[in-house]
This record gives sequence, structure tokens and C-alpha cells, in this order.
Amino acid sequence: MKTIVLVLLNVSLIGAFFILLRKTNLLYYSQGGRIWLTWLAVAVITLMDELTSVFYAPAEAYRFIGPSAIFFIAFTAVFIHYMTTRLVEIAEILEFHGIFGGGVYSFSYLVLGPVVSFVAVASIMVDYILTACISAVSAVENATSFFAFSHSFKMMTAITIVWAIAGLNIIGIKENARFTFSVFIFATIIFLNLIVSGFLSMDGESLTRLEQAVEHAGHRMNTGSIFSGYGIFIASVASCVLAYSGVESVLQTAGLVRTWREIGRAYIFLAVTVGVVTPVVAALALSAPIDFRAHEGDLITHYATMINGVPFGVAVAILASLTLIMAINTAFVASSELLERVAERYGFSWLITPNRNDSLYRIHLINAAFFSVIILITRGSQMILADMYALGLIASFCINMGSLIIYRYFMGTKEIKPFSTNRFVTVVFLVVFLSCFFFLAWMKPHGTELWATITGIVLLAGLMIAKRRAPEIKAAEQSDSQMDMILHLSESVDPEVHIYFRRPREEAIKQVRQNEAYVTYFNPRRGAPNRLSSNHFRFVAERRSVYQHMVDLLKVVEYELTGRSVVVHFGWPMSSWLDRISIGVMVFNVMRLPKQFPRFKFEIYYPGQVYKGTN
Repeated sequence: MKTIVLVLLNVSLIGAFFILLRKTNLLYYSQGGRIWLTWLAVAVITLMDELTSVFYAPAEAYRFIGPSAIFFIAFTAVFIHYMTTRLVEIAEILEFHGIFGGGVYSFSYLVLGPVVSFVAVASIMVDYILTACISAVSAVENATSFFAFSHSFKMMTAITIVWAIAGLNIIGIKENARFTFSVFIFATIIFLNLIVSGFLSMDGESLTRLEQAVEHAGHRMNTGSIFSGYGIFIASVASCVLAYSGVESVLQTAGLVRTWREIGRAYIFLAVTVGVVTPVVAALALSAPIDFRAHEGDLITHYATMINGVPFGVAVAILASLTLIMAINTAFVASSELLERVAERYGFSWLITPNRNDSLYRIHLINAAFFSVIILITRGSQMILADMYALGLIASFCINMGSLIIYRYFMGTKEIKPFSTNRFVTVVFLVVFLSCFFFLAWMKPHGTELWATITGIVLLAGLMIAKRRAPEIKAAEQSDSQMDMILHLSESVDPEVHIYFRRPREEAIKQVRQNEAYVTYFNPRRGAPNRLSSNHFRFVAERRSVYQHMVDLLKVVEYELTGRSVVVHFGWPMSSWLDRISIGVMVFNVMRLPKQFPRFKFEIYYPGQVYKGTN
């Protein structure tokens, strides 16, 4: 029975992939003079990184939280992949602002500025470095576990693998996508055979262990105290979250696809593949009659050997090495996209000059050299560095969720309507991730110290570069001074002057009057808005709120234009305060202005739409 089922399964898989491979533009296509990846190619590149966790996450989680690992690995799968809807939303926002790729770095820079963005760069780059180094060493360890090779030979083999993957990226993204997809085909066949064989091998004892695992999770959570239960919940999720590391890489590589909708499709694909495979394989292996202490390092390989024999166990071991090698590829692809955004923003054009294959070969060579040095320095022993991996991953999640909440607070959903998520749930994600971060920081002090040190170094270097080369310096130079506006109004002989506060993207000013001034505050990170007329003045708003800048300007007007009647105009707020909370805060602040400036007249009005008649 089992043999017949497996034969039918493999015949069906081979037929399905044969049909799929005949499809044109399956992985990439050419448009506008460059090569674009499809959602499937981006998803498969990231999937390779996530699949590596299948081989170590179940045993690691079981070691920390016992049988309840079966439940929490499944719960974390749902939690993390539902969280990726927020990453899709971020991709949509970045595209709206003309920003493609860069992930957490680009979004945190847009919302919070360079300081937080460099923390994001440090956190995510630490993860990519560790992904490459740990995966290279682990791939060699898995492949040579049956042979007695020297430690030096293993280190040189790991470095050779790193440079081979660098070469794969240098020859072009098309070849990269093709090779990665071939590994994906092999992985699909092996994992589906493992899962089907596991279900067919289950017995009453396995089902009992699954039931006991759920009960064990319930007993651990049922402490009688909300705070104690929440602490156990956070500890359990933090112990399983690395099983789904790599999900941020899809957002990081958004510059390789044409639209944010491709990012959304890629995340759906990951949710229904690795989001299902990881908890299912974990449940099957952890419910089997295995001595987990004796097989912490090779749990899945041993389980495969137990249900299908030694040849299948060898095939699973080969797959483990291949996915670990392809996780290095994910690190190369995602880190190159990240560094390209940083270099592009700060004017290091020499670093991002592509070769004839449209590859960022200089970044790939630098990465390969750096990864090799780390492997040599650590001699393949990276236990403390592995602690940094979890901290960097959770830190990037926290920055993404926090930036999204702040962006929606100020901007709402009026400008970007196609895809938006519930903000209360986003706050829940942020609270859980912050809790996980503090838990891991407390549990892994050495990893925390190293993460903080590297983050501090990157932050210091980044701020020194930003001080001289930041693009917002040029944007700020285009702003006007308060005295420019005062001089303009002073030239008017009219006893009454009018000051209109406008948003950066409002329509053109139709009439220009000497006694009127139109004021726009802008964030230099988003560029200076176009000057709409000679009486349109643009002021930089940073470090303080727009309201505080408005108060400062009105104080100057009050002092310099003594004896003039001043009328201050505000547009009618059209956004719902429930959708854009900042509207309610702004209106509340504006209501305080008459008490601060009793000589001024204040108007909040809506001009209405022009009646065009009927045909």
C-alpha cells in the first residue's frame, strides 16, 4: 500500500513539474530594458532559507519547551505568516513613494529617519552574515558527517561554497533563479515523500503523543496568573520563531519585481508551502518513538531513515546540505539589494555599478570576502553568534511593525487604499515581538552584547556618512526661510495679510496676491515639494511636530508684522480621525492657537466643489 501511494505521488509530481517548466516567463521576463523576477522566483529564493530551519528548529524547540513544541511551532507558523500581510502593506507603501527594495531599511528611513534605519541595517545584515556563515559550515558538516575529514578541510570547503554562490550571483539573476528552482523541485519531492510516508507510518501511540503535546501546552499556559502565562507564551514563541526566519527577505528583494502585488503572491506561496511543511514535519518527527537527546543534531534525517530506510535518509541529508547552501544564496541576494539601496541613497555609485549580466558583482565579491573572514575567525564555532541571529531577526520585525503603526497614524489609508491591514492587530504583533526581543536579550546576554556592539558600530559609521552625503541635505537646501515670507508680506500695502497652510501634494495655486502667503511643511526625507507660485513658501519640518513649527512661524509673524491684521487659514480636514488619528490630534492643537495669538483671525473652511451643470 505504502509503495503504491509513493509511486503515484512521485509520478504526479514529475508530471506537474514537467508541465510547469514548459510555461513561458515562469521565473523571469524582460521588460523596459532589464530582467524582472516573477513572484515564484522571489518566493523560491526565500523559501530555501526558511526550509533550512526544518532540520534544526523542531529539535531545538523540543529541547527548550518539551512536547508543547509541536503546538507552538504550528502556532508560530500561523502567527508569522499572518504577520507577513503587514510586510505586503509596507511594500505597497514603499512603491507609492517610488521606493523599490530595501525592506526594513527603506521603510524605517522613510518613517523614522536615518538613525533607526541604520539600526535596521545592522540588525538585518547581522542576520545575512550569520545565515551565510552558519549555513556554509552546517552544509559541510551535514555532507561530511559519514567521513573523517579534518577541521581545516571543512573550513576551506565552507569558504569554497561561499565563493561558488558568489559566482552564481555574479553570472546573473536569471541563472540564479533557474538553479534555485531546480533545488526547489528536488526539495518538493523529498519533503512530500517524507510527509506522506510519515502519515502512513503513524500509529495510535503517535496520535496519543500529539494529543499529549496539546495538553502539555495548555498545562504550561494555565498558570493561574495572566502575567506568568504571558511570559510562558512569549518564551515558547521566541523558542520557535527562528523556524520561520527569512520571511523578511521577500520584502528586502522587492526591487527585483515590478509591483508590490508580486510580493503579496510570494508571501501567500510561502504561507501554503513552508508555513505548512515545517509544522507538519515537526509534528510527525516529534510524535515518533525517537530518543530526542541522542538525535538533536540529526532528528529529521534519523526520522526519514526510520520510516523509509537508509537510502531515503541519505537523500534527506543531501537535501539538508543543498538547502543550507541555497540559504547562503538568499543571504547574497537579499544583502545585495539592501546594500544597493544604502549605496544609492548616499551616492556610492561605484559600488552598485552592474556588470553585463546586470549583477552587483562588487557587492557580491565584498560579501564573499567578508563571509570568508568571519568563517576563518570563528573557525566554524558560532554558538554565541547564533544568539545574535534571533535578536537581529526580532529587531527587524519590531522596527517594521513600529514604523507601520507610525506611518498609518499620520497618513491613514486615504492615499494608499488597495491593501491595508487592521492597526490594532499590528499593535499586537509589535507587543509580542518586543516581548520576544527582551526575553531573548535577557536569556542570551553574550549575543545581546555582540548585537549591540555591531549595531553601535554600524550606527556610528552610518551617521558619519549621512552627515555629509545624506540626500535630505539637498532637499533641505531648497527650503525657504521665515524671513523670505515676512519680506514678501511686508511689500504688500494691504492692511490685512493672509497665511494659508497647505499640504505638500495639494493642487496648484491659481491666483497670486501680494498680501497672501502659502506655507507647506515637508519632510526632507521625502524630498522638497514643487514651488507652486512666488508666494508659496516651503519649510523643513523635522525633529519637532508640524504644530510646533507652525507656532514658531506665527510668533515671528506676530513680532515682525505688528500693526497688520493677520488671518490664518486651515483647510477642512477630510480624513476620518479614526483612520488617521493624527487628524484629531492636529485639530485639537489648532484649537489652542487663538489663545496663544489673540490678535490673529483663524479660519478652518471647506471651499466646496465647483458646480459644472448637467448636459
